[in-house]
Amino acid sequence: MANRERIINNFVKLVSIDSPSFGEREMADVLWKELSDLGFAVTEDEAGKVYGGNAGNLYGYLPGEIDGPPILLSAHMDTVEPAFNKKAVVHPDGTITSDGTTVLGADDLSGVVAILEAVRSVKEKNLPHRSIEVLFPIAEEVYLKGSDVFDYSKIKAKEAYVLDLSGEIGTAALKAPTLVSIEAVFTGKAAHAGFAPETGIHAIKAAAEAITAIQMGRIDTETTVNIGLIEGGLARNIVPEKCILKGEVRSLRHEKALEETEKIRKAFQEAADKAKAVLTFETTFGCLSYETLESDPVVQRYERACQELSIKTNYIETFGGSDNNNFVRNNITGIVMACGMNSVHSTKEYTHIDDLDSCTEIVIKLITSAK
Repeated sequence: MANRERIINNFVKLVSIDSPSFGEREMADVLWKELSDLGFAVTEDEAGKVYGGNAGNLYGYLPGEIDGPPILLSAHMDTVEPAFNKKAVVHPDGTITSDGTTVLGADDLSGVVAILEAVRSVKEKNLPHRSIEVLFPIAEEVYLKGSDVFDYSKIKAKEAYVLDLSGEIGTAALKAPTLVSIEAVFTGKAAHAGFAPETGIHAIKAAAEAITAIQMGRIDTETTVNIGLIEGGLARNIVPEKCILKGEVRSLRHEKALEETEKIRKAFQEAADKAKAVLTFETTFGCLSYETLESDPVVQRYERACQELSIKTNYIETFGGSDNNNFVRNNITGIVMACGMNSVHSTKEYTHIDDLDSCTEIVIKLITSAK
């Protein structure tokens, strides 16, 4: 039912738009017009102003002919770096890549295109559909910042489909983690490294001992820990006064994430005390864990849609966050659908027209379902 040539053309068009996190202005303007042309009542919030960005979250509402609450469809507008001057290259076999110097932007423009094409196809065929709500958030790639400040009192839907997952079409994530971001600052005492090193307190040494005292990598089947950044020191001949460690804990169980974070805090404090350094330990939540059951109506509708299209479903858990984490936190039950993005967050990112087309067909089935 979907128009494959139009899918390719719209994908190539949207990919060419620069839309880094907090710089989604041009993308928002283009998508506002596309939604308006499809009959949506569109609004834009002030999420960008909260973070110093140039665009807000786009929300659209389209009334339908099928009774029942609306269905929420969502895909984010921003892309990771390198994201400027992206060019989509359509290969003879239907694969679409960048030119190799940037990401492609299939994360998450594949989801955006599938949503737009599904609605466009349904309207062209005059098919009755559910009332549809669309949310295109900003700044998903930087810990879901856009959807975190959205006013959910505007949303009527209780069920959501977030198009933002790698993997074969038919794959859907039903479980995602809590993500705790950690910033630990070790403050020692500066001293001349040649003349009086014994009078200093070596902050980098204290931080290094703290790192070696904790377990990193995969802690268990549902938990990971990583220290990814270390900053400290001013010069080779100065005992470093300060060292900053930044890392994260992810767990599919919220309580487990908190427990592991507390273990890290205690280990870091012991290392600081041993070195007679001062520790400042701060945490923030990137997202909170959730689990959607296979028996939930939102999953059962997805299952029926895929079966009607002879697409095999595969329900998974993911260690990546998405806007769905914020939806569930605001009492909207959702799943995250694979939408034709592969090798994301790299210059080798690619999609395929068959995947974009199949994803679009699933969305068509979802919004035309009477149940």
